[in-house]
Amino acid sequence: MSSGLQGSLMVDVAGTWLTSEDRQFLRQPEVGGLIIFARNIEHPRQVRELSAAIRAIRPDLLLAVDQEGGRVQRLRQGFVRLPPMRAIADKPDAVLLAEQCGWLMATEVLAVGLDLSFAPVLDLDHERSAVVGSRSFEGDPERAALLAGAFIRGMNAAGMAATGKHFPGHGWAEADSHVAIPNDERSLEQIRAADLVPFARLSQQLAAVMPAHVIYPKVDSQPAGFSKRWLQGILRDELKFDGVIFSDDLSMAGAHVVGDAASRIEAALTAGCDMGLVCNDRAAAELALSAAQRLKVKPSSRIARMRGQASASTDYRQHPRWQAALQALRAAQLID
Repeated sequence: MSSGLQGSLMVDVAGTWLTSEDRQFLRQPEVGGLIIFARNIEHPRQVRELSAAIRAIRPDLLLAVDQEGGRVQRLRQGFVRLPPMRAIADKPDAVLLAEQCGWLMATEVLAVGLDLSFAPVLDLDHERSAVVGSRSFEGDPERAALLAGAFIRGMNAAGMAATGKHFPGHGWAEADSHVAIPNDERSLEQIRAADLVPFARLSQQLAAVMPAHVIYPKVDSQPAGFSKRWLQGILRDELKFDGVIFSDDLSMAGAHVVGDAASRIEAALTAGCDMGLVCNDRAAAELALSAAQRLKVKPSSRIARMRGQASASTDYRQHPRWQAALQALRAAQLID
């Protein structure tokens, strides 16, 4: 390895197969991961082929997807349509169902050659944020932590590491950080008593955390993903979290407060992120890559922990646990 930031950048591609430009870009040692979106997906076999093509170029790349359930579910055709997490919370056997859902999701994602889904959402549903809404398990912090913990157990049993998002909580801020710069005006004490609870309870079960592009002005003037106070002072030192910190997409409007893509990747990594995501904008990704090549930061050894631990079996639908999970979710009227 050179002294550059190998492995500190997660990027994407435009289509369902790799172009020569994609292949050249993915060979850059500073690129450490790739996230796939709905536009990259046709059906399970095609995703397996795309994963294999990426691995043929860079076996070490971390391959990710957003497969939360509900409206945030990139893998659809040929995959189980998972319910939104809030629908699980309303059921009598919610803890068991959450674990089954986590196992189902992780099994399907791993079977197409991907390493992880950025899940679960630990944001609380304060009935204020449309971008969170039913993606959240609950508004009650202890129950949200209980259900998310069960979902994580299911993920882990399938061989997938869990990523809690969006630290320290996106549920109070009303603006959508995809298109705006949200603010959460509460005090640290108020946040600690509510939104931080799931992260604190699960800090030793989570392999990774993704911070929010939200500004908490009574704590720090920078969004959490660019804040040493949040990432190092609170997440690392106070909550004793020793896992991976992934930035949220640095192309989102909520990240623009710190400048262009080069400034954003530098700010995220300097604040404490192990890997920065730059999605849906190849020009921005190239700018971030150039910045990463100029920086002298030691690559994070934590990222390797996120690799999927199960073989990409295509016959998982014959597994007794698969049948039991489907039956349980159907009986609860959570899936068709």
